[in-house]
Amino acid sequence: MIEVQSLTRLYGSTVAVKNVSFTINNHEIVGLLGHNGAGKTTIMRMLSGYLEPSDGSILIDGVNPAGDSRAVQQHLGYLPENLPIYPQMMVADYLDYVATLKGIPAPRRMAAVREALLATDLAAQALAPIHILSRGFRQRVGVAQAILGQPRLLILDEPTNGLDPHQTEHMRRLIKRLARHTTIILSTHIMQEVDAVCDRVLMLRDGRLALDQGLAELHDTKALSLRTSMTEQPLASYLQRLPQVAALEDTGTDGGCMHFNLYLHPNVDPDTAANNIAQCVVKAGAKLFQLQVITRDLESVFREVNGYGD
Repeated sequence: MIEVQSLTRLYGSTVAVKNVSFTINNHEIVGLLGHNGAGKTTIMRMLSGYLEPSDGSILIDGVNPAGDSRAVQQHLGYLPENLPIYPQMMVADYLDYVATLKGIPAPRRMAAVREALLATDLAAQALAPIHILSRGFRQRVGVAQAILGQPRLLILDEPTNGLDPHQTEHMRRLIKRLARHTTIILSTHIMQEVDAVCDRVLMLRDGRLALDQGLAELHDTKALSLRTSMTEQPLASYLQRLPQVAALEDTGTDGGCMHFNLYLHPNVDPDTAANNIAQCVVKAGAKLFQLQVITRDLESVFREVNGYGD
């Protein structure tokens, strides 16, 4: 488990991260989102023990990385956005070198390298010098070094950078598979990646935590869109009387159809509400053309959090 309390980091007089708190449970996949300069990289570096906080605290499985960074790093995999690699080394030799730095015992080192090569589909490139690889394959080398030794915490900064669609889909499957025994923090600018693999999202704005929410909850607006035929009866007043409906918005008419947005009370079952709404429409003598859940996409939420519209 990761416990972050009132985390702050200053660079001189510049505040990079201010008073950020969150908890991440074991085996969660958490997306870390924010504009460039929002504080994502600084937080990842503090979690890895590379930077010390100016204030606040971090505990990873009860260990403070600032006080005992070696203990944390032995069980940490980290893929920075710009991975420092040795281009003249062969892939297998580079991974063996990283395994040595991670303290993986010699008897287990070869097996660990083999597991990382297979997991990232790099076995065919094991004896290739890194400098001859495409950008996508070099990115896979970065992921391979991060997952060496099956770390308990994996921090991935732009893991699909440079990957083609097929490689991206492979990476998504790998991340989900790794989460069976690893906690994963994923930083990316690609909203689809967060939607595809993450359980939860943390959004940063100007160094502060602006949103901490599960993906399912984030997408659920607790609202339904309704389109019906015109009716002489006051359908809107009937709909407003339903116990599941907290508010109703008449969004106008077109082509002989009426449009409404119905906002439900927080604990209402949407299926029950939809059934009652449909019955109400029929009893009012109108035809039901459309009734569907209104969802929010991650990009819309990101725009809201950062204070700008469409």
